Amino acid sequence: MKTTPVKGTNDYLPKDAALRDFLKDTILSVYQSHGFEHIITPAVEDAENLDKSDGGANLNLIFKILTRGDKLSEALESYASGNADGNGKDLSDMGLRYDLTLPLCRFYSANGASLPTPAKLIQIDRVYRAERPQKGRLREFMQCDIDIIGSSSPDSEVELIVTTSRALEKIGIGGFRIKINDRSLLRGVLLGMGFPEDALDSVCVTFDKLDKIGSEGVTEELTEKGFDAGAVDKFKEFLAACPIPLDKIGEYTADPAAALRLQKIIDDVSAITKGEVVPCFDISLVRGQGYYTGTVFEVESTDFKGAIAGGGRYDNLIGKFTGRDVPAVGFSIGFERIFSILKDKSENGAHRARPRLAVIYDEGQVSGAMALADTVRDEYDVTLFVRQKKFGRQLSRLEADGYEGFLSTDGERKTFDK
Repeated sequence: MKTTPVKGTNDYLPKDAALRDFLKDTILSVYQSHGFEHIITPAVEDAENLDKSDGGANLNLIFKILTRGDKLSEALESYASGNADGNGKDLSDMGLRYDLTLPLCRFYSANGASLPTPAKLIQIDRVYRAERPQKGRLREFMQCDIDIIGSSSPDSEVELIVTTSRALEKIGIGGFRIKINDRSLLRGVLLGMGFPEDALDSVCVTFDKLDKIGSEGVTEELTEKGFDAGAVDKFKEFLAACPIPLDKIGEYTADPAAALRLQKIIDDVSAITKGEVVPCFDISLVRGQGYYTGTVFEVESTDFKGAIAGGGRYDNLIGKFTGRDVPAVGFSIGFERIFSILKDKSENGAHRARPRLAVIYDEGQVSGAMALADTVRDEYDVTLFVRQKKFGRQLSRLEADGYEGFLSTDGERKTFDK
């Protein structure tokens, strides 16, 4: 029997679990204080829903669940005899969710009539991707989402950005900046360069690699994909001109309306936060998921390299379930990235919600020790310990574990420096 968890998953010691609880509880509290409501959805989704979700590269990372019983036996027999259709659908009918957006859309499609309009919803839960395990790439990880469904107003983007900013401030992540763009604005720019409309998603996939492969790598990949040389040349000139201010982007597109929407969002967020949070326009911000239709945003830590939150508008995804499009926009905090950052910063359970005390008692005196502990549980998390022979070493271990002090059975409270 193996003692290690499956690759790409983690066990968490008590102090790490305490930090994760602190993050979840703090983020949830901020979300709820801003009027969002918590929902819970299953980890398992229908395979057809997952396959048609426009999840981009994530569709290649779905953990699929085999059919069961007679269905599985019949499917395996078909493959063995060479009579299977080859698409694998007879082998798998369910899968683990790769994010929380698809389950939310299914949930809303089934329960929208019982929800207010717009619906402001929270999901904080585990998701699964068949990643190649490496640092920063887990197969099981936590996501923290807030979404507004039923409103096409840019005010929803403002509300999400402000709420997420306050959650990040509350958990003490440090400095960060928010980048913002609009998929429709980006598509207008690309169309103006001569790229065909049915190929824009492919161009965006390449553009999204700008930070990794640079402008030369981007233009080389577009050339390798067979795009018109004139369009690629214009795109190269465009990259050379970046970063382009928002008030100048209209020169590259025939439809500047998206630029006006973005400016309104930026101005409103700045006004609400009194200039402490001012989103920065970045035309190179794409976001990988194919379901985004308009505004996209990403939070980048200024103290630690990398993105710590992101999201955008996905007005067409719910329509895959209902047959009618419903406007929707969401923001997700990168829980695991932030946990990793704060874990390196924290010491001795510093992020516990409440202080800890120990009650130390002699063997056989548990009833009195429990009664004593109950007198202070309203203020402290209290743990009972039998007094050890090496008492000094026991106290040192309690102090190292983050306890503020201890109570002996005579009721006297002591700190570790006495």
